[in-house]
Amino acid sequence: MVGHAFLRELGRRLRSLRLESGLSVQALADRAQVSRRYLTEAEAGRANPSALVLARLASALEVPLGRLLDLPVRARSGERVALVGLRGAGKSTVGRRLALALEVPFVELDAEVERISGLKLGELFELHGVETFQRYQREALEQTLRTGDRLVIATGGSIVEDPETYERLLDTCRTAWLRASPLHHWQRVIEQGDRRPMRDRPRAMGELEDLLERRRADYERCDLELLTDDLDPEAAVEELLGWLAREFA
Repeated sequence: MVGHAFLRELGRRLRSLRLESGLSVQALADRAQVSRRYLTEAEAGRANPSALVLARLASALEVPLGRLLDLPVRARSGERVALVGLRGAGKSTVGRRLALALEVPFVELDAEVERISGLKLGELFELHGVETFQRYQREALEQTLRTGDRLVIATGGSIVEDPETYERLLDTCRTAWLRASPLHHWQRVIEQGDRRPMRDRPRAMGELEDLLERRRADYERCDLELLTDDLDPEAAVEELLGWLAREFA
């Protein structure tokens, strides 16, 4: 378990240093003489780079090797769990049940945004735009983190499009991507009685597929990827509880 945690933290540090340097994934891969796929896997914490590869990466980033490797084994304190994914993935339903099973508070980040802003999300976007929403979202996350080290958070699907807030989430929580196929996302939203996704939008399903593909790489940075297409909420919670038992062992 320690080894997996370290590799995830190493991946986060590697990506952070790459972004700080202004390099794309391909540019850093070329400089370090590794494949783009390998670098993507390393940033996701799924590769175990050799000492030679680590040295090449540090050199390509123009940082001391020590800066790349000076990592705590468990950088994140507490037992915060954040659920990530597109709307219709089951974050709210699964999150509430997971929090109940863990006997910890449950926080829906979008609800916190509405509370702080005094506006419904639709009104907030319409009146003030994306940047204002993201500012309130950052504030909502910080307030939530200050409430304690043991809680379950359901995030909005677009949190990955605010890099600063998403990095903060990844650094402070164990994160699980509740992944579903576009069709399942679509069906679940409709079952909730919300027909807005298809209203006056003949390409709504194609847009949903494009959105999922655009966000995929960011969602994949989560600690766990859980496919929920064939899982009911109870089964999803059982999977998450098993994962957390290993994480916090």
